[in-house]
Amino acid sequence: MLHLRRTILSLALLMSLACLPAHAQDDASQSQGTRKTTNLPAVNVHAEDWRKYQKAKLMYQMPEVDGPKITVTKKTTVTHLDNQPTVIGNNLNQALARTPGVLVSEQPTPTQFNFSYRGIGNPQESEFVLVMQDGIPMEGDWIGFPTLYAFPMTQSLSEIQLIRGGSSLLYGPEPAPVINVVSKRPAPGTPLTMTTENVVGEHGLFSSYNAIERNQGAWAFRVDAGYVHSDGTRANDGSQNRQADFYLAYRPDEHQQWWLDFHAISAVSGDPGRLSYTQWEQDPRTITTPYNRDWVNRDQLVLCHTHDFGNNWSLEAKLWFTYQDLVSRAANPQLPGAPPPSSTTLQDEAFRTYGADVRLRKNWGHGNAFTVGTVLFHGNDPFRQWSNPDLMVTRDDHSGTQVLNEKRSTQYQSLFAENVFRLPYRFHFVPSVRLENEHIAVDETVRPPFLSRPLINESDSRHLPLFGLGLGNDFGHGNETYFNVSQGWRPLRYFDIASPFSNLVPGHDAQLSKSVSWEAGVHGAPVTGLYYDVSAFWIDFKNRLETQYINAIDTIEVNTGDTRSRGVEGQLDYDFFATTHWATEGQHLEAFINGSLLNARFTGSSIPGQVGKTPAFSPDYLLKTGVTWRNERVKLSLTAVSSAAQYWQDSDASYGSGETFMPARIPAYTVVDLASDWQLNHSLRLLAGISNLGNRHYFDRVWQNGLEPAFGRTWYTGFALTY
Repeated sequence: MLHLRRTILSLALLMSLACLPAHAQDDASQSQGTRKTTNLPAVNVHAEDWRKYQKAKLMYQMPEVDGPKITVTKKTTVTHLDNQPTVIGNNLNQALARTPGVLVSEQPTPTQFNFSYRGIGNPQESEFVLVMQDGIPMEGDWIGFPTLYAFPMTQSLSEIQLIRGGSSLLYGPEPAPVINVVSKRPAPGTPLTMTTENVVGEHGLFSSYNAIERNQGAWAFRVDAGYVHSDGTRANDGSQNRQADFYLAYRPDEHQQWWLDFHAISAVSGDPGRLSYTQWEQDPRTITTPYNRDWVNRDQLVLCHTHDFGNNWSLEAKLWFTYQDLVSRAANPQLPGAPPPSSTTLQDEAFRTYGADVRLRKNWGHGNAFTVGTVLFHGNDPFRQWSNPDLMVTRDDHSGTQVLNEKRSTQYQSLFAENVFRLPYRFHFVPSVRLENEHIAVDETVRPPFLSRPLINESDSRHLPLFGLGLGNDFGHGNETYFNVSQGWRPLRYFDIASPFSNLVPGHDAQLSKSVSWEAGVHGAPVTGLYYDVSAFWIDFKNRLETQYINAIDTIEVNTGDTRSRGVEGQLDYDFFATTHWATEGQHLEAFINGSLLNARFTGSSIPGQVGKTPAFSPDYLLKTGVTWRNERVKLSLTAVSSAAQYWQDSDASYGSGETFMPARIPAYTVVDLASDWQLNHSLRLLAGISNLGNRHYFDRVWQNGLEPAFGRTWYTGFALTY
């Protein structure tokens, strides 16, 4: 047996030598005798780990393919809230300090939230910005009444995402952008953990936020509850805000997950009334509506499922139901020393909305991805008003005279698809298409007694396709150029097909407001600790809603004009400790600056003399900057927001005279905030901060009936315990 093995090995060696060229056979023969070694020229192979650049960019922007959503070539910004001190009392300027271009029109009470972007629309109740939580709209009715009256406490959020061009193709109406807030989830392996945070501050502030969570094995859950009380800065300015969230997840295997979300928000606030500029200068604590009050309740139930089917196919599906109730008690303004009004109006708007969002993704080829999906939405939203001589009537007292009763409903359906194609030389392009349909109806049975028009019985349906195209190229070390052109739209609202408060003749529905957005830029993380993003943009907005007066106080919005917004937006973030030995110890000293330079103008209008004017709430610049020092024990942040002067109405004109005077523009302002978290040990964390550090006397929220003063300098302090 041994002899046979040696014979076979010898034959194999002879065959291999026979297959070699003659010189190789000589070398082999020599090697068996003298074992001569031949040294070959050295070849150096350099491989670039692209993943480190992607990881660095994900600190500031969304993944290029985020689940079933394609965001490559779309300009995105992500703010990770864990990387900055705790935001107390929903100070949204502080929470959005790292989010370029988003203008916050501040309202001290927590029953309305006001955002705008790039001069597209009045920030009143964020009507021109789509605000979502975990990809689900937070508006009262996404289509018929897209207003923002509830916002989660920032302690319950992990990050804030901002998506510009192409946002309508990802999510649907509004023109741009999408602000998507992401709920906190327990990380895998989290043991049973409990946290309580309690803070006190100026103007009777008391804030409490409490959470318990666990994520081990197949099951995970998180429960939180929050409460915020404030006396405000004026009489009848006090507010209370309550919140509760419940998250339960089950992962039967590594390929799928089911989870349930429940969100509840309840807010009640006095409304001290808006002031003229003259009243604000004389005494910003003046109240004009001492009897008015607002109540907001919002409950949402969401069922979600993700599934990896294999063969590079995956699914994400969401079903949701939302109930929101807006109740207000509003009497006419009362000037100091004047007799009280004779009656008040109790208004009740309920929103029962249902939705489904289903998306599929297919990864194919080398880095390509295809997504397809559908969204279905239905809203049932009754609108009622009563007149009552009792100025302090309670929210559920309907004993007064009914002056308005409307049944309102919406239907919305969409189909959409996108694909990212990866090409040679690191090029990629993304074509997108979305087919939209809306139906809206209003049926009125009681109209206000001061009107002479017939009862409203109107409905309308609209269909439209949306298209988009993105191009990009990765170059150098972690850099990317991007270009995106995409269409967007704003749906017809209930007030657009028939205003309940005017004698306008029914049957003259406004046209859809449509946008075309162009954006080209470059971003990246070319060196350790540095991130930059700079782009130029151009937005054409057609059939824009403009303000028309009904009377001295009330207004409606109609489609009468076109605007163009163009400018430059950029951000720069740098960690000074990133390349030092302090980085290995978890030390970070981050400075950031971001800004938007905006030139917005009317390019067409049915209002004489309007062309060439600047749209309301379009400041020439909006700058945000700050510095944050953070490590395992400390988060200390100093941030500033600075806005140029801006017109508050599209006419660019002043309003009123004497006691009712309002200047044409909101003056420029700069506000500085200081916030800190100090982790004393594993369990105890101290919190402290000062908002409006320089005690700036300013306002940035104005409506046709006056302005609302912003908070002056305020402080807070408190603690958090974790078990």
